[in-house]
Amino acid sequence: MNAAVLSPSPPSPADGWRATLDLGFAVIAGRTALVRNRHLGPLSVQRAFYPEPGGVAHVYLLHPPGGVVGGDILETSVQAAPDAHALITTPAATKFYRSAGRVARQSQRLRVASGASLEWLPQETIVFGGAQVRTETRVELEPGARFLGWDIVCLGRPASGDDFSEGSLSQAFEIWSGGAPLFIERSHFDAHEKVQSARWGLAGRRVFGSLVCAGVHSSLVAELRGLVPFDPAEELFSVTQARGALVCRYLGQRTERARALFQAAWAVLRPAVLARRASPPRIWLT
Repeated sequence: MNAAVLSPSPPSPADGWRATLDLGFAVIAGRTALVRNRHLGPLSVQRAFYPEPGGVAHVYLLHPPGGVVGGDILETSVQAAPDAHALITTPAATKFYRSAGRVARQSQRLRVASGASLEWLPQETIVFGGAQVRTETRVELEPGARFLGWDIVCLGRPASGDDFSEGSLSQAFEIWSGGAPLFIERSHFDAHEKVQSARWGLAGRRVFGSLVCAGVHSSLVAELRGLVPFDPAEELFSVTQARGALVCRYLGQRTERARALFQAAWAVLRPAVLARRASPPRIWLT
């Protein structure tokens, strides 16, 4: 395994943290190994875990400061070599704190080679009221690559009285295959615009998310739609086959509810798409 800390020193916290993480996965001796692990600043992984048969590497992204402030820049790069299979998650929610005006940025570039599989399953992102945030996730797939991932966001902290009355979030989630777009989602949420309250927007709800599975899986749409009963007056859950991707969406008030629905969908999709039964990361149970 190539594990190293890049030599330049990160900026001081007064200037904002600059953190980069570069991970590479490849098959060695019949199982997926973490063959590249380079980081700069407070963003890292410790090692790969193997809680299920078949040599799938489970990896937890760590951000020791526990939150992201204005001026911070977090950049993550992941590459899965042919036939590798990695599952990446986080031990806790990612929190973006209130800012005096500076923007916090998070960029994630995921590349999956032909025959490889990547599951990108981070816990939710919580954007505190007053935060200024820009996030971008771009997935690049070679022909024959497989991807299953999600993104869950909570604006404010309803239980603490934070209704996100100040701040903004710009977000991009893109999946490309062979240079052609499979799924592109770009959104901007400003506390002073109508998108939070309007019926065509969030309709007063604070939690939203997308689960995307690359490939055509139309036969699973009806099964996924009937997974868990829900009250449309409280929350919305939809499943759509769009071009070369199956997309599940959630809109509601509770992050734990979004996770439960997406995990239920993942448990159906994983055997059908990756030929493996659902094996939840152990960190989800702590």
